[in-house]
Amino acid sequence: MAYQVTLQPSGHSFEAAVDTTLLDAALDSGIHLPYGCRNGACGACKGKIVAGSVDHGIAQDHALTPADRDAGFALTCCAKPLSDVTLESREANAEDDIPVRMLPVRVQALLRAAPDVIVMKLQLPADERLQFLAGQFVEFLLKDGKRRAYSLANAPQDDRFLEIHVRLVPGGLFTQQVFSTLKERDILRIEGPHGNFQLQELSQKPAILLAGGTGFAPVKSIVEHSLHNRIARPLHIYWGARDRAGLYLPELPQQWAAQHAHIRYVPVLSEPQAADAWDGRSGLVHAAVLEDHADLSGFQVYACGAPAMIDAARRDFCAHGLPDAEFFADAFTFAPQ
Repeated sequence: MAYQVTLQPSGHSFEAAVDTTLLDAALDSGIHLPYGCRNGACGACKGKIVAGSVDHGIAQDHALTPADRDAGFALTCCAKPLSDVTLESREANAEDDIPVRMLPVRVQALLRAAPDVIVMKLQLPADERLQFLAGQFVEFLLKDGKRRAYSLANAPQDDRFLEIHVRLVPGGLFTQQVFSTLKERDILRIEGPHGNFQLQELSQKPAILLAGGTGFAPVKSIVEHSLHNRIARPLHIYWGARDRAGLYLPELPQQWAAQHAHIRYVPVLSEPQAADAWDGRSGLVHAAVLEDHADLSGFQVYACGAPAMIDAARRDFCAHGLPDAEFFADAFTFAPQ
């Protein structure tokens, strides 16, 4: 059995099964309610039940006091509907809607995806979750106040672990640490989320997702988020790398394209070697887009990678009809040590 939940002041609505929390049901419907710990301890998801009734579940008294309950408040991460509900709560649909937080994380896994790429899984404290939007990034807080920014590769709904894709940069302060001395169970500090590189969900235009190297990380987050929320607009994924090893998770986009008719995947190598045995597309990844789409006036483009790729793509895509306002970019730059 499911009940109807209506939000104020937005008027958005969704269904919530009797055994599902209001927060989980909202997120499953593509509605971003605010949250923090997701276990009734922090109070960040507190909203007011304007009409209807809920089971407060495991909400802890310090986060939801008896006075709060008497006043009609509930923690959406714990509350389950007992009837149709009208809930007064803000929604987090933009960068400014989600608070930036500083959190410790434990290294859960270091997976060598390529000779120069590590997929890092980070575990948050048991009573914490990091709310973010697909495409955003976090900053690692290093010694002497230095910071290094990395995109989140997991989708927002899959927030038990944070996934970071790290490419080795010779002499890089943080990447050298990741590849040489960092171990599982080590503790790091992060701050986030940051950034406004997100899929514009109100648009129905086909989207070109252009990734260079580990620029695939936010593209992965965006695609997995769109699949979770059943967004069926066409997605054209172009992933460029120097050699075959640079396409370090090749089966994943192939699987997306095989299982979903609205997704197309085109891998491109700029400098394939004989050992790559490559019979696919070669050259600059943004040039492959132009070979396939001479007129980009009806598209949106989301590009993530090196600044040179971003600049060339913006210039050439706009020359082929793409409105400048429909070009969204996240340029990866390397900070000097």
